[in-house]
Amino acid sequence: MPARADYQPMGAMNITPLIDVMLVLLVMLIMTIPMATQKVSIDLPAGPPLGPTPPAKMHRLDITANGSLVLDGAAVDEKSLPARLAPLVADAQSLLTINADAASRYDTFDHTLATIKRAGITRLGFAGNERFATF
Repeated sequence: MPARADYQPMGAMNITPLIDVMLVLLVMLIMTIPMATQKVSIDLPAGPPLGPTPPAKMHRLDITANGSLVLDGAAVDEKSLPARLAPLVADAQSLLTINADAASRYDTFDHTLATIKRAGITRLGFAGNERFATF
């Protein structure tokens, strides 16, 4: 008959599963940090306008499926876009709307948006987003 002292419960906790979960969470955190830090910040209006606003001069920037840019019906490349946007910055009544084709790359849209921000455009709208409502 074995002695009672041989059947004592283990006093240590198995922490191997906890370490595995911690490592998985650490890898997920490392993978998501670069996505959260790369963004183009835009100052959006905080509320409704205070009074009646005069009609805006509408300008349209289209991003086609192949990545080319069209400003008010005329083709423009990304390098000359800031020079073409300079008159819009000087005119307080102008409003730029961006219409990106559904097949265009997000990278092109992101670079174009950053160029628009660096040019100093503050009145900006996005056209055609209703087609992405059921995405």
